[in-house]
Amino acid sequence: MVKWAIIFFVISLIAGLFGFTNISAGAAGISKVLFVIALVIFLIVLIFGVGLGVLAF
Repeated sequence: MVKWAIIFFVISLIAGLFGFTNISAGAAGISKVLFVIALVIFLIVLIFGVGLGVLAF
């Protein structure tokens, strides 16, 4: 998911460079949403992983 966030970020930069501001803003918004979703999933996996590790001992 982070890979897609980076791809949309690069698309946003290129579109902004060529003056397509609406496309750039849309791609940047999608990139932010995907990054936040990936971050939330990472934190959930981290919390459950630590919790399961504590229960194993």
